[in-house]
Amino acid sequence: MPKQSNPNRRKFIKTAATAAAAFTIVPRHVLGGPGFTAPSDTVNVAAIGAGGKGRSNVNAVASQNVVALCDVDDRRAADTYANFPKAKTYRDYRKMLDEMGKDIDAVMISTPDHTHAITGLACMALGKHVYIEKPLAHSIAEVRALTEAAAANPKLITQMGNQGASGEGIRKTQEIYEAGLLGDVHTVYAWSNRPVWPQGGPAPTVGESVPDHLDWNLWLGPAADRPYHSAYHPFAWRGYWDFGTGALGDMGCHIIDTPFYILELGYPTEAEASVGQVFSQNWNPDYNPESCPPSTKIHIQFPARGEKPPVELIWMDGGILPRRPDELLVDELLGDGGNGIIMEGTKGKLIADVYGANPRLLPTKLMNNINIPETLPRVTTSHQMDWINGIKEGYQPSSHFAKAGPLAETVLMGNLAVRGYSHRFPKQGGKPDEYIVPGRTKLEWDGEKMEVTNVPEMNYFVQNNKTREF
Repeated sequence: MPKQSNPNRRKFIKTAATAAAAFTIVPRHVLGGPGFTAPSDTVNVAAIGAGGKGRSNVNAVASQNVVALCDVDDRRAADTYANFPKAKTYRDYRKMLDEMGKDIDAVMISTPDHTHAITGLACMALGKHVYIEKPLAHSIAEVRALTEAAAANPKLITQMGNQGASGEGIRKTQEIYEAGLLGDVHTVYAWSNRPVWPQGGPAPTVGESVPDHLDWNLWLGPAADRPYHSAYHPFAWRGYWDFGTGALGDMGCHIIDTPFYILELGYPTEAEASVGQVFSQNWNPDYNPESCPPSTKIHIQFPARGEKPPVELIWMDGGILPRRPDELLVDELLGDGGNGIIMEGTKGKLIADVYGANPRLLPTKLMNNINIPETLPRVTTSHQMDWINGIKEGYQPSSHFAKAGPLAETVLMGNLAVRGYSHRFPKQGGKPDEYIVPGRTKLEWDGEKMEVTNVPEMNYFVQNNKTREF
């Protein structure tokens, strides 16, 4: 992430997107006294993805004017439709934007990963503020496109859906770090108990009947055509590369955000991975390139940043955990029991839970004896409402795309190492069935150019390779 020239941004100070920004939302205090609610004091919100995570996202901004709801699955979205009976409902987001574009100020996008970019860029092109679920997009090139679109129009207020960015934990951790209690952080461990869905097996080979309540063509969107199967929808799509980004994509932006932002890690320079194997019934390793592996361990290297030393970030998922710190007591959980981070420095160690919550020094009894001043402002609303308030007041919220983009790119770069370990590539000049056998390969990365420099075949996965018309 590029360094911020204004030191106040490092302390979560909310700044205006631009001095000349012109918003359609007029603050209440301009139009009337206490208790006066002007029609323009609420944001006209639409949602693409109204079931599942979309339901909770829309509910979080229920105080606003929810004007349109779009979902390809009528059954999944039914509760949200019932909660907002005045909102017009759609299956196709393009029709929604075409018919109601003038009535929409902002759009929340809570679809599967493979449709984040196509929907987000369409909304931003129409001048809509956007909230997009993590990991922002499906490929690094798509994330970069969203980040550049936001930079090209600073009037747009953006937010990625990693709630911990608005939480107490990241701010408290920064106060601990800036107090010098960790020293120079050189190693970070981050882990998740995901996947909690089937992952690592073969993709379905036989389709199922498409339910009447689902538009399968719209669900596929730009992804390659295939028959409907309940293995993909409504949730386990996360475990298939064509739609999701695995356990790291699901949880990485939640868990890695704290060290990534506080340590100003920026783009990594290299990564390597090892993955859990799946064995078939004939006792042979099963090769399933369509599916994310059941577990991964990824070593990601970051260079020195000024006087800050290089950092190694070690990601683990699928039940793999870091070595338990000696300072942790027997009855104390490692993280929250399933997810967490450990930051190791030259002077001390810190452990925290998912979303960076509940940070504490090790041994934890140190927290009883140290008074750490509260120097950073807190977000006093939900992550979703921080975005809404940013639209009303003209500031970029906790996980705006200039901040969230490099984080999401780093998460997806870790997945390149996973795919480099588990994918076969045709041998140059070889026979059609001759492949480079996958193995543990260290990928060297040029973040500015979005390029794997030592294994050029991997750059196929960097780009947006979705070409299907729908």
